[in-house]
Amino acid sequence: MTTPVVMLSVTPAYADAEPAASHSKVSGTPTASNAPKASIEELEKAAAAAQKAYDDAVAAEKAAYTAMDAAFSDEAPHAVASRAAKKAAADAAAATTAAEQALTAAEAELAALPAEATEEQKAAAQKAVDDAKAALGTAKAAQADADAKATAAATAADDARVAAARKYEQARQATADALKAKQAADKALADAKAEEGDEDEDGDEDDAWEDCVDEPQLTSVVNGLPSKVVAGTTVSFSVRVTNGSDKTLDDVYPFVAVYAVDKSGYNSLDDLLTVQWSTAASPKWQVLGEDEYIDSLGTLKAGAHADVKLRLSVDAKAPAGAGVAFVAGDYLNEDGTCGGSPELQEYTFEIAAAGTKPGKVEDAKPSGTTPHTPGTAPQGTAGRTVSATGTLANTGSSSAVPQIALAGGVAVALGAGAMFVVRRRKADANG
Repeated sequence: MTTPVVMLSVTPAYADAEPAASHSKVSGTPTASNAPKASIEELEKAAAAAQKAYDDAVAAEKAAYTAMDAAFSDEAPHAVASRAAKKAAADAAAATTAAEQALTAAEAELAALPAEATEEQKAAAQKAVDDAKAALGTAKAAQADADAKATAAATAADDARVAAARKYEQARQATADALKAKQAADKALADAKAEEGDEDEDGDEDDAWEDCVDEPQLTSVVNGLPSKVVAGTTVSFSVRVTNGSDKTLDDVYPFVAVYAVDKSGYNSLDDLLTVQWSTAASPKWQVLGEDEYIDSLGTLKAGAHADVKLRLSVDAKAPAGAGVAFVAGDYLNEDGTCGGSPELQEYTFEIAAAGTKPGKVEDAKPSGTTPHTPGTAPQGTAGRTVSATGTLANTGSSSAVPQIALAGGVAVALGAGAMFVVRRRKADANG
């Protein structure tokens, strides 16, 4: 799958919308000072084309994921063929063992003939030995052939799984590329409308608001999450959100997402997890919503922090597996400026089957980061709206997709090695 060609059509339009002697944020090349500006109509067409290309890429990614899931199924043709070949090899090995035992028995009978045995008896016993040797040779040849076929079938099955996984990763990258093109087109259109003082179709002043920006000094840290959680239990932990910047943030919204898969790495256990939260402003325990945002912590002055209490319950029916918690923070100021943590912090943990005695369990440690795109207002923003342009808010896709790491005995490298790919934020965060 290749990068959508809409990227090529968006870049010139966006470049024309830049000030003279500037650099295009998409192409990185200087724009001509006398280049004509693209009209609003042209930019709208470019944005629509970029949106369609992005929607097509999202659909292709979903299809690739479905194909990958099917490739790892026990009922996939290559899996069925591999099992059949493995059974045939086992049967051939059993036949070889039986032939060896028959030869041993025939040789023992020949050796046990008494001295007064007749020539006919000796000849018959010798023939039995010769026949057993021939049968053993045939059995060994059949076993070698069956073993070779089993090895080939297993390799073909692994190759099919790896190929499907690679296609999914290519599709996922194509979606990311299409998103960048869409972001460029949307921003070019928004900038052009802002220059003309236009408002959006609803009459809101969204286009006048500044784009959401990264704020690496807005940090989120998990404390007390066990590195092993037993199915059928509830564990408590917390998230501390700290404003390490030099400015006051009017409303800060923690983002918390917890996902899990079984040991195969691609069967989701999300339906067996429940996450609840409580804050000083909202002390009553509440179930974490689908948008995965927690109500505003209120204003955080420079250097200030606030804590969120959390409870994770794992259903007793959950099998052994692995989970990950992602945390971040977004902010929304009264003047419309917005932004958030540029990365999601990852904390992985093990899920043990119900009844397991875990013994002493240490806290989960940060295990990595995943890109986080601030800019979509969570639920409960008192009627204020932040433009979702340029985020995954428009996908309408599920909040997380398990990423296969090990399956069928073969390692599949997808991305940077994270267990999950977070594709968060629903189609309309305020809907």
